Amino acid sequence: MKNILVTIFTFICLGLSAQKNIYESDKFDELSNNHNNLAIIPFLTNLELKDEISSVELKDLEKKEGYAVQDALETYFSQRKRKKKFSVEFQNIKNTNAILIQNGISYDNIDIYSVKELAEILEVDGIISGTLDLNVLLSKGVPTEFSLLDYINGDANYGRIGVKISDGITGKLLWKYEKQINKKSGKNTTDLIDLMMKLASRKFPYDRERPRDRKKN
Repeated sequence: MKNILVTIFTFICLGLSAQKNIYESDKFDELSNNHNNLAIIPFLTNLELKDEISSVELKDLEKKEGYAVQDALETYFSQRKRKKKFSVEFQNIKNTNAILIQNGISYDNIDIYSVKELAEILEVDGIISGTLDLNVLLSKGVPTEFSLLDYINGDANYGRIGVKISDGITGKLLWKYEKQINKKSGKNTTDLIDLMMKLASRKFPYDRERPRDRKKN
């Protein structure tokens, strides 16, 4: 019973923390009124690993982590969509990445394109993007065993992730969620995305179950 109460308390605390890390534009309803389709692009990753590796290998690993988040987000949205939770569709990431490549856009240069340019090229109403700062390879799996010493030494903290949604026509930021990544976040990228999006689900702007008047909630 004690363990159950501790677990419930932990989720409540995590949920409250998630709310504090969420930004939503006052013009969200106005700008997203005609949104029907969103594209998820690879996340821009910054790796600071303890192991000494070449810059080429580091870039390759950053790319893999960025695509892993893109894949995990699509998986999460697909699973939720089966329950008819969202008011928009999400472009298949294979199509997204293929269109980007056809237009000469790669992971290495995607950051020089504006949201408006990407949305026009992908023919979507909005873009889901983000950043990932890591000191581990989350996609390969990380230890999740609790150790007080790890928290004291800072070894329990793996980095930070930021997810944002931008309007395709204006390029304006509509919604953003930032979260610290640690041993409580899950053992891999899929676990991380699943947990963080569940914590943010009450504030996710395209959830059909949410009241339209978000500011009162």
